[in-house]
Amino acid sequence: MRMRTLLGAATGALALAVAAAPAYAQDAPDGDEFTGFHVGGSVGYTVQKNDVGESILFDAGRNGSFGDTITTADGGNAFAPGFCNGAATSSANIACRNDKDDIEYYARLGFDKQMGKVVIGAVAEFGKSEASDSVSAFSTTPAFYTMTRELDWNAALRLRGGYTVGPKTLLYATGGGAYAKIGHKFATSNTANSFEITGDDNAWGWQAGGGLEQKLGRNFSVGVEYLYSRYDDDNSGVTVGTGTAGATNPFVLAGGADFARSQNRFDFHSLRATAAFRF
Repeated sequence: MRMRTLLGAATGALALAVAAAPAYAQDAPDGDEFTGFHVGGSVGYTVQKNDVGESILFDAGRNGSFGDTITTADGGNAFAPGFCNGAATSSANIACRNDKDDIEYYARLGFDKQMGKVVIGAVAEFGKSEASDSVSAFSTTPAFYTMTRELDWNAALRLRGGYTVGPKTLLYATGGGAYAKIGHKFATSNTANSFEITGDDNAWGWQAGGGLEQKLGRNFSVGVEYLYSRYDDDNSGVTVGTGTAGATNPFVLAGGADFARSQNRFDFHSLRATAAFRF
């Protein structure tokens, strides 16, 4: 519902801008509407795909080899109930919440150069999304174990290239490198063992997308933009310790264990409404 509302608002704002544009058509020299620096921002909505089939991998004995089976005292699979691609809602594998889609907000600074109908430039961006991505495992105890990641903040530097389809209307593609600080959380109903989040919260990635920008007068523009973002979150995990668990506890029998997500790719789609002041 929120994404439909945002899309409707962005489309409405853009339609208003296009309707108003002819009144300002003589505010800048022909063929040079988009040359110069610009500063602005965006507000939008982040949508993730739920990674069907994602699981948690185990490293029994902490020897760096993930993909081990944690076994019970009688030799059974301690995680026979399986996994779900979301946050657990109980200690049994009966339901999980889907990954959280949410709003995002960014500030940006850029420069463009117009050459005839062609526009090339670059944009730097800083902000965050409120979306989060979870995966859960379930043990025979029963107990749940949920690993969650979310953006503390992210920044990007992208190139931009486009073509003017009217005196003040620009269609463009954009792409470049990105960097994120990723917050990691862990939740479990297991109160016997100890758990510690480990690893690095730094993640590099890339972005690609496109959009439409409509100028209003000489200095102001609005638009809509789609962006795909992908980060490699492969340096984080959870270390399991003995805690108060007894000798027959599966993690104690394993000599300790490490958790890691089977999917280290943190990716999502964004739809944004943009605004900029052009100098």
